[in-house]
Amino acid sequence: MLTAILAISLLALVFGLILGLSARYFQVESDPIVDKIDALLPQTQCGQCTFAGCRPYAEAMAKGEADINQCPPGGQATIDALAELLGVDSKPLNAEHGEEEEPTVAYIDEEVCIGCTLCIQACPVDAILGAAKQMHTVIADECTGCKLCIPPCPVECIDMVPIKQDIELWKWPYPETTPEASRTDTPQTQEAMP
Repeated sequence: MLTAILAISLLALVFGLILGLSARYFQVESDPIVDKIDALLPQTQCGQCTFAGCRPYAEAMAKGEADINQCPPGGQATIDALAELLGVDSKPLNAEHGEEEEPTVAYIDEEVCIGCTLCIQACPVDAILGAAKQMHTVIADECTGCKLCIPPCPVECIDMVPIKQDIELWKWPYPETTPEASRTDTPQTQEAMP
């Protein structure tokens, strides 16, 4: 019995050393620009950009194979951030990939759901819970609003609902630029100042 325990412990030690050394010597360094681009993308994994997810889209942008304006969930704010990072001119969202919309999450009408699990298989972020022939539900905090669960649903029990605006999601709106605001220190404002 003691011999078997020592043999298994020795094997575990040898395999652990082999795995540790191979992890160190065969480590693949990722491109830092790809990591920066990927960090700016919304991580919806929706495929609207014609790529399988946000990481492949980031890799294509870094190689110059994809344009910066293919991400509808990210919208114009993401396009502007990508343009600044990559040092290129910003451009409007390419309409071929979709339109910018307000953030939404999937909602499953549990009374209509038949438990077919097709939505679970389609969800790229595993935000849907359920089992075969059982009720399904969406984990709202995990849902990215990609809408990939809607087409496979045979009973059309999935709707996209807007995310409620709360203090954690609210952002201060950017000021709109008007011709009057762009002028500075006109004679009238100088006179009004004490």
